[in-house]
Amino acid sequence: MPIVASEEVAFATGQFVPKSLREMVPLVVGVTSHRNLLPEEIEPIRQRVREFFAILRREFPDMPLVVLSPLAEGGDQCVAEEALASGALLVAPLPMSRESYARDFEEPQARARFERLCAAAAIIEVPDATGGLTQGAHTDAERDLYYAQAGVYVSNHAHILLAIWDGKDSGMHGGTAQVVRYHFKGIKPSYDQRQRGGVHTLDDESERLAYHIVCSRDQVDGSPPPALRPLDTWWRMGSRAIPGTQAMPEEFRAIFLAMREFVDDAEKYADRIETAVAAETSQRAADSPPASDRLFRPADWLAGHFQRRVLLTLRALYTMAALMAIAFVAFDDLPDQDSMIFVFLLLFALGGGVALLANRRGWHRKYLDYRALAEGLRVQSYWHRAGLSLTDDVEFGRDNFLRKQDLELGWVRNVLRCGGLANDLGGRMGSVQEVRSVIRQWVGDDQHGGQLDYYRRKAAQRARMHKLTERIGTASLLAGAGISVVLALFLHAMSQDTRNELIVVMAVFSIVGGVRLAYAHKKADKELIKQYRYMRRIFGEAREALDHAADVEEQRDILRLLGNASLSEQVEWTLMHRQRPLEHNRI
Repeated sequence: MPIVASEEVAFATGQFVPKSLREMVPLVVGVTSHRNLLPEEIEPIRQRVREFFAILRREFPDMPLVVLSPLAEGGDQCVAEEALASGALLVAPLPMSRESYARDFEEPQARARFERLCAAAAIIEVPDATGGLTQGAHTDAERDLYYAQAGVYVSNHAHILLAIWDGKDSGMHGGTAQVVRYHFKGIKPSYDQRQRGGVHTLDDESERLAYHIVCSRDQVDGSPPPALRPLDTWWRMGSRAIPGTQAMPEEFRAIFLAMREFVDDAEKYADRIETAVAAETSQRAADSPPASDRLFRPADWLAGHFQRRVLLTLRALYTMAALMAIAFVAFDDLPDQDSMIFVFLLLFALGGGVALLANRRGWHRKYLDYRALAEGLRVQSYWHRAGLSLTDDVEFGRDNFLRKQDLELGWVRNVLRCGGLANDLGGRMGSVQEVRSVIRQWVGDDQHGGQLDYYRRKAAQRARMHKLTERIGTASLLAGAGISVVLALFLHAMSQDTRNELIVVMAVFSIVGGVRLAYAHKKADKELIKQYRYMRRIFGEAREALDHAADVEEQRDILRLLGNASLSEQVEWTLMHRQRPLEHNRI
């Protein structure tokens, strides 16, 4: 089959330079396959691969397709060729340096095929466990370890794993079965059983999806197990499986559509986003920000945009709730105020309309989701700039980030996978100067920006608002108590109308104080003050430790801990606000 580079790869010489945000959030298919496929099954397997790509094109026509293939002989190369033929971008995460890897292709024809595919692909040389690139000759055990690391890399960055697999656990280190197992259970292949780690081995509700093409192998007992038939296809989700002839599982389709919705929102507000970040982009250009910054900026802007809409909605709802209560009290206690019941009903209808509009357009959901995405991208970006390894199990906490909260938030982790892939394609970073830049921009200090200054300002702002709420509550309580004393002392000296008017005034004070308190609770002011102060303390201690670190490696370790703390704080923040949705009927 002739190899034709896609349009995107045509300008990628060792790195991928996306032209638009949409190209930065593709649908990523990772490949794992046996090398020794049965010859007579190769063409039918190619047909199954073409059908699989056609499904993705049909379901998600607006999403670019990226295929991750290590380009090993067998299914890896077959899928790579089909990907290029379909117009997808081919990315080749090589298990070792290209020169070392090429030695595995002994036959001239195989070597030429490998080189042609490399020429049509964007290349990533996966670093070894020590962070360096694998050079020179290696023992068989070392090469198996590097293959295993490449398989882990493919799984970590793929949204769907395309597994051309016989369905057996061969026990081969770095083999297809181990990659599939890692994809679903997080158990990293290792020769040393004590070093085998897992991200979520006990969780059967996997958010990781695989498309399994059953194959036979060209060897003794190469048939699949009795429960499987060659060339059958399956959608696999952990221990669950449905035939590949059925539609993609709906929960995963929703995840991919949410990714597309993020891109649609970013493109809808593209001009405003560009205007808002122009000054910041100019300021940061000299710092060579990683590719994922192009995702962070729109995510951060959109989070702020929908936050303002949510706050506006909340203020409108609570204001209307207060006016409704006042209108009802006036209707009940004041003479000639029967029309107040219609005011009450009108305000109730308006409030219901505002809440319905906000919920239908997903302002609250988008605010929380985009804020979670932006904070994840912030950590990922700074970690990449600091040169932290991208081969660890928790390479940036992605697979744990918000995982226990909601499967539909898997789209956030998928976009983070896109950001990590874009960073790697853009080249590795991590110079001493970059680490210093990360410390200055991310951690900062109390006067010159960074998260230290941010948490200081936010804690002070929330504290002021909380103090205002307490003062309004105290004033309302004192006013109500004062009116109660006046009523008790002068009850018989007052006319009925005067008593009713004082009761209405007392009710107004109580309503204002109660609504203000409920509004503060909805925004979780007290909890957020504690969180902001805690994070300011964490960043302050981190800054002190960074200033006294012995070397750049110790600084990287501190930055890794700081990133994990930031992600944990974001999880708590997201959970707190998800428990406070926009509900008009509960105000």
